[in-house]
Amino acid sequence: MDAISWAWGPLTFMESSPEPRFQRFRVTGLCLLTLSLWGLMSCETRRHTPDPVVDAMSRDRTVQLQIFLDSQHFGPGVVDGYPGEFTSKALSLYRESQGLPENVTPEVAYIQPYTNCAVRSEDLARLGSMASEPADLAQQKSLPYTSLTELLAEKFHTTMAFLRELNPGRDLNGLQAGEWVRVPNIQQPFWVDAYPSSYPRASTAVATHRRVIVDTRLRMLRVMDGEKLLAAFPLTPGSSEHPAPLGEWKIAGAVPWPWYRYDEGVLKRGERTETFFNLPPGPNSPVGILWTGLNRPGVGIHGTSSPETIGRSGSHGCIRLANWDAAVFYTLVAKGMPVTIQ
Repeated sequence: MDAISWAWGPLTFMESSPEPRFQRFRVTGLCLLTLSLWGLMSCETRRHTPDPVVDAMSRDRTVQLQIFLDSQHFGPGVVDGYPGEFTSKALSLYRESQGLPENVTPEVAYIQPYTNCAVRSEDLARLGSMASEPADLAQQKSLPYTSLTELLAEKFHTTMAFLRELNPGRDLNGLQAGEWVRVPNIQQPFWVDAYPSSYPRASTAVATHRRVIVDTRLRMLRVMDGEKLLAAFPLTPGSSEHPAPLGEWKIAGAVPWPWYRYDEGVLKRGERTETFFNLPPGPNSPVGILWTGLNRPGVGIHGTSSPETIGRSGSHGCIRLANWDAAVFYTLVAKGMPVTIQ
């Protein structure tokens, strides 16, 4: 496979087109590996200002609002009908982008909250299994999904628990091609096999008038076009041990389906060593489906293998987005664009 390799501090990535044989999966072993070795256990309660309008909504109405915000590129986190902090933050930022008062909520009653989706043979072909040790992971062709429920949850920007709630009594992992499953009616599902081909890059010219603002306290990433707020997504901004570096930076490049350089010396002591493993691309890569490197070695904005932890656990100094938000972020930014981490 032809590839171009970059070395940015602890991360080395190879840019290439994802091959059809690449599969996607997740397994508890990798999640435990990332949590234990990469310092992701520093969970803490986040204070935020509740939105009384959102808090008073019914479950289905909250799903409708979350679908609307998601469609406008103001990420509410997962779409699950719970009025959490990111739904309130996304609504507040959407209001800001439209010049709306804080007591105004968009009309969402017209949105059908749920729909039925047929399982595809292509979905089943992307399932696999995952090794638990880095040396064995490095021998795999990809880091794919390990269950159909996981694939469907990421595709429809939700959680596996909510999918089970919408499909009571059904074995979602046992579904066959052609069978239907009830899912949130997301406007733009994350079709893994259409990324990045269906997610066009922004023109390089946008770097002259757009910028990215990473708010580590609000835990939201904003994309600005001049003074106009274009989009906002929930994020994880490093951890107390490895905080995201505050300051002014620039995007050095955006790489879909990145390879990951696993180096325990970097992860444990911050020291680059010659003992490392190159882990292949996949949705369950530690950096998810996208690496957007900054002109600060080893620091970037990337996806994740655990979208449910966004904003609720630390990362190893970088800025993490859910894979579906990372895919949209990829279409909004270009090399050379300023990035403020504050």
